[in-house]
Amino acid sequence: MRPAASATVQVDDARVRVTRFDFEPGAETGWHVHAHDYVITALTDCEMLLEEPGGGKRTVTVPKGDSYRRAAGVEHNVICAGPGMSFVEVELK
Repeated sequence: MRPAASATVQVDDARVRVTRFDFEPGAETGWHVHAHDYVITALTDCEMLLEEPGGGKRTVTVPKGDSYRRAAGVEHNVICAGPGMSFVEVELK
């Protein structure tokens, strides 16, 4: 059993939801499906282990200050594979 990442909703209105995620080493989001397109911006260097449907796993590193976007429908579990990490997720409703 892994510890849960901390999720703090900063904005939630008709157009966007902004959530800050903070992870201790080994913490996870838990399995989830994204209902909206979203953008992630790394507040720290983020070493992520992504568990994907069908048993797939991959490691992704997002350097501090970098961003990426994904489309609605993504299903995964995000696990901190480094010494801790934080990012902000902006969901476009």
